[in-house]
Amino acid sequence: MIPITIFDDQTVAVFGLGGSGLATLEALAAGGARVVAYDDNEASRTKAALIEGVEIVDLREADWSSFAALVLAPGVPLTHPEPHWSVKLAQQAGVEIIGDVELFCRQRRHSGIDCPFVAITGTNGKSTTTALISHMLRDSGMDVQMGGNIGTPILALEPLASDRIYVIEVSSYQIDLAPSIDPSIGLLLNISADHLDRHGDLMSYAKIKARMVSSSGLAVVALDDRLSANVASNLRLKGRTIVTISGFGNSRAMVAAPDGVLQSMEGDFLFNLDQARALRGTHNAQNAAAAIAVVRQFDLPPAALSRGLISFGGLEHRMEEVGAADGVLYINDSKATNADAAARALASFRSVHWIAGGLPKEGGIETLVDLLDRVEHAYLIGDAADEFARTLKKNGVSYSICAHMDLALAAAIDACKAAGAGAKERVVLLSPACASFDQFPNFTVRGDKFREAVHAYLESGTVPIDASHSSDEGL
Repeated sequence: MIPITIFDDQTVAVFGLGGSGLATLEALAAGGARVVAYDDNEASRTKAALIEGVEIVDLREADWSSFAALVLAPGVPLTHPEPHWSVKLAQQAGVEIIGDVELFCRQRRHSGIDCPFVAITGTNGKSTTTALISHMLRDSGMDVQMGGNIGTPILALEPLASDRIYVIEVSSYQIDLAPSIDPSIGLLLNISADHLDRHGDLMSYAKIKARMVSSSGLAVVALDDRLSANVASNLRLKGRTIVTISGFGNSRAMVAAPDGVLQSMEGDFLFNLDQARALRGTHNAQNAAAAIAVVRQFDLPPAALSRGLISFGGLEHRMEEVGAADGVLYINDSKATNADAAARALASFRSVHWIAGGLPKEGGIETLVDLLDRVEHAYLIGDAADEFARTLKKNGVSYSICAHMDLALAAAIDACKAAGAGAKERVVLLSPACASFDQFPNFTVRGDKFREAVHAYLESGTVPIDASHSSDEGL
């Protein structure tokens, strides 16, 4: 845990008591703050009440004039579709609203400990890139703390130390709540339409992403989409130090990957990404280029860079190989919660039995039409099934509406069996292009269920079907 001492002997309100919220309570209390907390969920309030030094108070009835700050969980709306009631109360009282990443940044400056802070953001690929950077640095013997939007909440990491490297995935929600974010190295991978319900429009979303790298000691920015390339151009015009990267053969990039061969402009690093099985696909070429651009700042030799890329095992729920048998490869890409992320998976394979659907994002799968020739058959689940079916039908792609994932997996396996063995490897791909919240608590649970079902099939020859699902529903 990182004790937050900047609010010593002051009263801080915290709203939102999930994983990051609980870590925030402990960090503030350990640093000497008086902490009052609330959540609309009673179970969350009960859990928070067990933390020493924390008082559960209904913030609707609280005296806001006594609060030094409101620390808001990133999942709570700050501006759109409308500010949460706790935000409105804070604004009326003139109380600043911040998040856990902002607490980390302020504590880091206050402590005088100049520990490296690498912050990674982007619409897609940030979890894989965060994990890859962390792996490569650890593989070279460095003390690395990885967290933020991936896994461990930032304030639950080990205490600040000058020789400790903090590699933090940062979402747009977290940046929005971190007005003074100032990483040593800020990495922007890409910008495409996502979370617009929380930011209003694409340009507002892009400005949030740009602000993080603009305030970084060193900005690493990809050039593979128009909005990110514009961010890079604006930083150059301001005279900022910047490293540009590309997952393709962009001649303006300082680290690029033409035809899957990763190389630096200086000519001192060359690596064929075919050697790194966990980094297959053009999207991972960009992730690898970004990781190399960051890790090179820590003076790792080329041999260490290559070793780290080869030994990286990949990220759960992101192009995760969960099994293979009889010429069929099973891929868990549950983290693909929008069409742009699913495009990266579809582009990696040629003969796909695609499990897609869930709670749809704006635009559905219309942006995927150029990749649909790779889909042998689609198996649609969740709220998006009818919408996705219309797009697939319009583009001549066969599909089945299967309602639930276990039924979809069983149907995909039956189709692969009926097709028989062939020269080409077939892929059963869970890449939903949707949020999970219609049927699963989050994408992790969704991916875990898929992995477990695949493993059960490979061991027993049968896909376990949830008893609450009709045996022939959607088939």
